Amino acid sequence: MVAGFRAVSVVVAALLPFAWAACGGEPRATPAQTPASSRAAAAPDDWFVDGAGAAGLDFVHFNGASGRFYYPEILPPGVALFDYDNDGDLDVYVVQGRRLGPQTDPPSLIPPHDAKPLTGRLFRNDLQVRADGTRVLHFTDVTEQSGIRADQYGLGVAAADVDNDGYTDLLLTNFGTVQLWHNNGNGTFTDVSKASGVQGPPGVAVAAAFLDYDRDGWLDLYVAYNVNYALDREQPCPNQAGARDYCPPQIFGGRPDHLYRNMGHGRFVDVSARSLIGGKFGPALGIATADYNGDGWIDIYVANDGEPNLLWINQHDGTFKETALLAGSALTGDGKAEASMGVDAGDFDNDGDEDLLMSELTGQGSNLYVNDGSGRFRDASAASGLGAMSLPFTGWGTAWFDFDNDGWLDVLTVNGPIVANERRTGAPFPYDQRKVLFRNLGTGRFENVTSKAGAVFELSEAGRGAAFGDIDNDGDMDVVVGNDNGPLRLLLNNVGNRNHWLGVRVVSAQGRDALGARVVVIRADGSKLWRRARSDGSYASANDPRVLVGLGGSAEPVSVEVRWPSGRVEHWSSVATDRWMTLKEGSGR
Repeated sequence: MVAGFRAVSVVVAALLPFAWAACGGEPRATPAQTPASSRAAAAPDDWFVDGAGAAGLDFVHFNGASGRFYYPEILPPGVALFDYDNDGDLDVYVVQGRRLGPQTDPPSLIPPHDAKPLTGRLFRNDLQVRADGTRVLHFTDVTEQSGIRADQYGLGVAAADVDNDGYTDLLLTNFGTVQLWHNNGNGTFTDVSKASGVQGPPGVAVAAAFLDYDRDGWLDLYVAYNVNYALDREQPCPNQAGARDYCPPQIFGGRPDHLYRNMGHGRFVDVSARSLIGGKFGPALGIATADYNGDGWIDIYVANDGEPNLLWINQHDGTFKETALLAGSALTGDGKAEASMGVDAGDFDNDGDEDLLMSELTGQGSNLYVNDGSGRFRDASAASGLGAMSLPFTGWGTAWFDFDNDGWLDVLTVNGPIVANERRTGAPFPYDQRKVLFRNLGTGRFENVTSKAGAVFELSEAGRGAAFGDIDNDGDMDVVVGNDNGPLRLLLNNVGNRNHWLGVRVVSAQGRDALGARVVVIRADGSKLWRRARSDGSYASANDPRVLVGLGGSAEPVSVEVRWPSGRVEHWSSVATDRWMTLKEGSGR
């Protein structure tokens, strides 16, 4: 690492707002500051600190648990990082729950956090940059003025510009119907769920992902359903100790996922019946879209809970073929279907293709499927060390992300069991575990570095959604974590930008984030780093759609290649590092 490199001076005018133009951007900057009170439990050399309270991210999730063990209570909340107001920094949305069941049920074990209405919350990022380059983070709750009235039982969230107007829209998955909120471009949103064609019947939709599967320039939508559940189908399920607990999804059975084709201007048509061919749907919890077989067309991977996972390979004619079993990504290497929840795709071994990561139940261990470049996978969970190191945990939100900017994708997983924690029996919601951080050694193996990550990793909480992105624009990846029946956490990265980096926003010819675009950074020595613009992955959450590439100790200019979802390939040469920049389709060589 490059010791002391944070102190480089910056030009404030170059930082906010972003210069959203090809090859424009900001110079290197220093991390966000938080008042001392928020760091009381943190050591000076902690890699991550929780900045939520100091920054104004005042939110506590309420799942309404009353001891009736209604199935949806165990699933939320998802979180989103997206720039709804186009000011160059990431805003935050988090879903909220409410009481389930009849009024004759016992009162909730934990009352709501405050007197605010129980609705999903939108927080505007009011990032300030001082003359010395330090950041001051502050969030403002703008839910009421935004017009978003998310009063269903919220589970997850996805974000994308569905009508190519340059503003990111918000899709909410619920125990209820899917809601699509159109961004009006003036700080307000309009509910277009029914008019857009994506509302669908009531259900338990958890994960959703936007992708341009037919390469027509409009983002389509995949919605994954978990179980065929209603409150009147609830039944008692004992855990291993014989006490009543939450039921597994197999008790309720599944229902088909849905694929919606975007017909233009935010109007969708359900094409599931003719486009999703040969798949046996399971209790889905995660989606990762990527070009898994390297043919230039976006495919879809679905993580199912306790059933074989799905790999939908794009057939270039508007249809998909389900190939997970033949491809080696439906089951573990020993033929087991495990409880896949969080999922992400990324090139962890820097060989140019998309590898798969999944979080699993306690006793199963996270799974790593290594891609051979043609969309065929081998199970490297044991060989990598990830499987054994994650055995004590039930993982939910997870992602490939280079937390230390050394050029290798690491792993963070937020955790929480689905069986009551025996040591916490009697607690209002005893489903807590610690977060874990695994560092990529660049040899195909990982090491557990949780003990070095900071005091926030010592907290035991019911982790669920996790959204990854550079929330303070300082050149390293931060994480927002949603806890079931617990507070929102903001893990600010204090170690990543000690190394060099390059941040790239890729904008399609239509003027929106080019989800699915592959960014190749070619270093001075000729080596390549492959990354993908995406907002999906993790669990029930939406990630920063921009691409952040760690460059280790080298500050030399790089070349950048973008492989656009449209099929176009463009190049930019002699690109300076340690800054954010924007590349627009059609402006390269």
